Amino acid sequence: MSFLRALCFGVVLAFGVSACARPNLATSAGHTQRLPVETLSVETASGPQTFEVEIADNDEERGRGLMFRREMARDHGMLFDFDPPREVSFWMRNTHLSLDIIFIAPDGRILNIAENTTPYSDEPIPGLGVARGVLEINAGLSRQLGIAAGDRVRHRIFESQ
Repeated sequence: MSFLRALCFGVVLAFGVSACARPNLATSAGHTQRLPVETLSVETASGPQTFEVEIADNDEERGRGLMFRREMARDHGMLFDFDPPREVSFWMRNTHLSLDIIFIAPDGRILNIAENTTPYSDEPIPGLGVARGVLEINAGLSRQLGIAAGDRVRHRIFESQ
C-alpha cells in the first residue's frame, strides 16, 4: 500500500472523510469533465437571452458542478436538474469563478437570483422555494441582461409543468 493511500485510509478511519478515496474527475489530468450541452432561453423584459448550458442531472454531477473551472464563455452556463423538485441550497467550495446562481421553480419561473457569489465560500446560498432547476452563469450577467425574479426559463425540463 502506497504512503498516500495509507494516509487517506487513516484519514477516512479517523474522521469519516471519504474525499481522498478517489480523485475528483474535475482535477484529473488538470482539466474538467464536460457534460452534455443544451440550449436554454430566459424570457426577460428586454427579450430572450440564450445560453448553452451543461446539464448536471445526477448527484455526482450536481455535487461537482462548476468546481475547479477557471473560465466560462459569456453565453455558457450549467443547469442543475432536480427531479423531483425540492428546496436547495448551494455553496462555492472549490469554485474559482464568481457566479450568478438562478433558482427556478418547476413551472420555469425564476424564484430568486444570488448575484456575484463569492468564490471558495462555504456559506449556504439558498433558493427561496421549491426548485426544479438552478442555472449558474458568469457573475454580473443577470443584471447586465435584465434577468430577474419572475422571468420564465425555457428548457425541456420545465415543459411538462
